[in-house]
Amino acid sequence: MFSQVLAVTGVNLRSISQRMGSSTVAVIGIAGVVLVFLGVLSIAEGFRKAMTDVGDPQTVIVMRAGSDTEMTSGLGGDTARIIMDTPGIMRDEQGAVASSELFVIVGHPTKKDTSDANLPLRGVSPAVLKVRPAVKVVEGRMFTPGTNEIVVGRAASQQFAGLTVGSTQHWGQNTWQVVGIFDAQGSVAESEIWCDARVLQPAYRRGNSYQSVYVRLERPEGFQAFKDALTSNPQISVTPIREPDYYAAQSEVLHMIIRTIGFIIAGLMGIGAIFGAVNTMYTAVATRTREIATLRALGFGGFPVVFSVLTEAVFLAVVGGVIGGAAAWLAFDGYQTSTMNFQSFSQVAFSFAVTPALLGQALAYSVLMGVLGGIFPAVRAARLPIVTALREL
Repeated sequence: MFSQVLAVTGVNLRSISQRMGSSTVAVIGIAGVVLVFLGVLSIAEGFRKAMTDVGDPQTVIVMRAGSDTEMTSGLGGDTARIIMDTPGIMRDEQGAVASSELFVIVGHPTKKDTSDANLPLRGVSPAVLKVRPAVKVVEGRMFTPGTNEIVVGRAASQQFAGLTVGSTQHWGQNTWQVVGIFDAQGSVAESEIWCDARVLQPAYRRGNSYQSVYVRLERPEGFQAFKDALTSNPQISVTPIREPDYYAAQSEVLHMIIRTIGFIIAGLMGIGAIFGAVNTMYTAVATRTREIATLRALGFGGFPVVFSVLTEAVFLAVVGGVIGGAAAWLAFDGYQTSTMNFQSFSQVAFSFAVTPALLGQALAYSVLMGVLGGIFPAVRAARLPIVTALREL
């Protein structure tokens, strides 16, 4: 049986060149499906990476109890002070390594569109770079506390018009000067603009209020003790959450929507590709009818015939999957764009990500299309009446 399978399969694969036209159609069809499949899913993966991959488990976000985003949170100045006095926070000569922060949305045109898009403007405390050690100023300098100076995330400066060092912008009741560009290792923070929270408060008439407090723990494993200390304090009503968990939760809705759309599109296109593969394999069987019948007459069983046809279909599908995957990686991986974060109603810049896991999924989908496209022609080939097939021209 094994020798029969090898013999028939080898003949099938070597004769593909004789059916180059129909085989190429099947390969291109599957490559197109894989290209679109990876293109859509790389959007979801890139957004997820921007929102979660750079989160630091040693950094904790504290918001008002019951709030799931900073936009719906509100903390008074006294509450922020109590939070920063809680045991478990890293401290240095300046005090608690914590940043009381205020988050507002401003309208600003992008480089691709003159109409305004939502741009997050975040007021932070002087210790912000200690709280977020991954953030580095890569051009210009950090803003001076107490002034109308701002620093812009690298992604925001690339997506939005006029956000260059030395430029000025008018938001709220203030005129702001850009003095630096910062890098946050591709995280969502790169889509923001930072300024002094104490200056931002009067610009938007927020009084002595904040929306969150970012704290740096003494050690990552101290989160539970810190959380228990906060939630047991009767003076405040707050919810602490690790930074990676917070941004992972924010990315879930959009990530799910995009993946669902991607699978629906790929499924619909995959049906067309399967029909193309079916047609290709029926053509292959038709052109080799007498050859298959001769093999059967010589004693070859039905299973080697079925296996050989399926192998050819899967081989063509894998070739299409590899071509589509390579094209998607070259076309989409690293491509920068932005989308709306529905949790904060602001633009988030990110890069498409064609990851090895996505490529593996696409290749598996190609194999599935090949199997479904080859199964019916393979069964037909095995069931061909030998006498009738030998009479066919």
